[in-house]
Amino acid sequence: MDCIFVLGATFIIFVSLEKFKTMKTKLIQKTCLHLIMMLIPVSALAQAQPVEDTTAIDEIVVTGTKTNVNRHNVPLTMSVVTAKQIEESSESALLPVLSEQVPGVFITERGITGFGVSTGSAGAISIRGIGGSPNTQTLILLNGNPQFMGIMGHPLPDAYIASDVEKVEVIRGPASTLYGSNAMGGVINIITRDQKKEGFRANARIMYGSYNTQKYMVNAGFKKKGFHALASFNHDQTDGHRDSSDFSINNGYLSMGYDINKHFNLNADFSLANFDATDPGKESDLAGETIDITRGMGSFAFSNAFEKTNGSIRFFYNFGEHDITDGFHSKDKNFGTVVYQSFNLFKGNTLTFGIDYKQYGGMAENVKAMGGQGMVFTDTTVSEIACYGYLQQLLFGKLTLNAGFRLEHNSMSGMEPVPSAGLAYHPFSATTVKASVAKGFRSPTIRELFMWGTANEELKPERMINYEFGIEQRFLKNRASAELTVFKAEGDNLIKTVTESGITKYQNTGDFSNLGVEFAGSYVPMENLSFRANYSYISMDEPIIATPEHHFNLSSTLQLKNFTATLSMQSVHNIYTRISPTKEKESYTLINTRLAYKFSKYIDVFVKGENLTNQEYCINYDYPMPGFIAFAGINLHY
Repeated sequence: MDCIFVLGATFIIFVSLEKFKTMKTKLIQKTCLHLIMMLIPVSALAQAQPVEDTTAIDEIVVTGTKTNVNRHNVPLTMSVVTAKQIEESSESALLPVLSEQVPGVFITERGITGFGVSTGSAGAISIRGIGGSPNTQTLILLNGNPQFMGIMGHPLPDAYIASDVEKVEVIRGPASTLYGSNAMGGVINIITRDQKKEGFRANARIMYGSYNTQKYMVNAGFKKKGFHALASFNHDQTDGHRDSSDFSINNGYLSMGYDINKHFNLNADFSLANFDATDPGKESDLAGETIDITRGMGSFAFSNAFEKTNGSIRFFYNFGEHDITDGFHSKDKNFGTVVYQSFNLFKGNTLTFGIDYKQYGGMAENVKAMGGQGMVFTDTTVSEIACYGYLQQLLFGKLTLNAGFRLEHNSMSGMEPVPSAGLAYHPFSATTVKASVAKGFRSPTIRELFMWGTANEELKPERMINYEFGIEQRFLKNRASAELTVFKAEGDNLIKTVTESGITKYQNTGDFSNLGVEFAGSYVPMENLSFRANYSYISMDEPIIATPEHHFNLSSTLQLKNFTATLSMQSVHNIYTRISPTKEKESYTLINTRLAYKFSKYIDVFVKGENLTNQEYCINYDYPMPGFIAFAGINLHY
């Protein structure tokens, strides 16, 4: 029966992939209905399977409500990428792992490693077709603290290292009620590691591969009584698969914490990254500029936890300096305070209140302008302050209602109200039905308000409304799970460049309407064999760069004593690489594998191959990606 289920599920996914190529709205709705109806009968059939329960079903998350809660009680659509999944990828950069593990999420790449910034850069983040250019419509958090460059308003993808991460929680859809501006399309919350066991531990990795790619990592943790600390260092470098595509990065991270008693604890962390990258240019053109970027982050948190209430006060500070060989130079900062407190007033009730404050900005100039005298583009800051409330109420032991409201004031664009509401219903112990409606928004960046000739100080926030419905089902005694979500996102007031009377400026004139379907499933037929799959389809009324119409990932892992083998496939169909002056699409399928052998608890080795079929493809227009590449490495543990 297990084999029949695997073959049947695989057949359904591949048939759906083909059919979705020509689907319209009515056919999407019918297909979703058939899939939903299919899940519950399979659950009933599975009751006869004599399979032991080993799947974790009570996944605790914090991003959806700011307090620990079962993921199945959050109406927002959430995905969790675990430390094990990240480690098994052997990736040093974090974001490419999310592109493979989370439906509806796509991250652009341009080479072996390194995303870069400015012209020719990659690292564009799209969640359900929403991301902005650059990534201003998706919010990255580090332990709940917002991460973005103070002037341009976007995160720096190269700064996020996989070895420091405990897990990543991804909200697919707007979360502006809890997190404010930039959480318009979704939120990626990177939760870093803590030293959990008493004593000392250390890990190291050495990795070498194609095009003289070298990756080194070392981390060490210590815990004694209430004190714990973790430090790590990473270095990556590559010659790149094209001329002038070399990349090098050094990244250091330090976290410390102290449990004062069972109710109060302190945590602090700091990271610093420096990277150099060269833009190889379009295949039909000359190489571009070289960048030298330093990014840093520090935070301090004081948290409390009691039987009826818990909360935190956090201070964060992000900073950076960017140098580009065309003369551009900037120094930026983004700092603030995050305060919240949750109360359990009575059984099944959680009420959260919070206040957020942040200030961001900096100085940008071109040191080569005006015959070498230099020109300052901007030197300013913008501030935001917000208060919000979020209510979660359990009724009848099966229905969880959620509602929230945020009021945010931006020193440039004024007041912005942000409501949201949703429910999670458990008709059966293995079934969860979710529905929600939420508003998302994004305030104009300093670049859009003040920099260059297109600037417009009268800009207002971009806005969107998202509607979604989903069902989650566990079956085969929790050895298998499936999740299906249907959403519609409608946005307006988008900031676009408009030319009037020969003058080009940013204006609030754009809109969009995205309709989509997302599927994620896993199956563990036996203890040493597992399958995972996810698929997303997005129908867009306006073409968007870096958003596939169809995106399908499938992976399987087999473990035999000390040997582990993973085979994965990523299939991307109809992704726009350019929309002006002509529309250009790309479709490709990549097959990757990783083989690992564990000699002892102290040492294991691995080899991995990417793009085994040597597929020719581009993600960024006219920036060809590498063909087959191979890596080998060794992990050391103490």
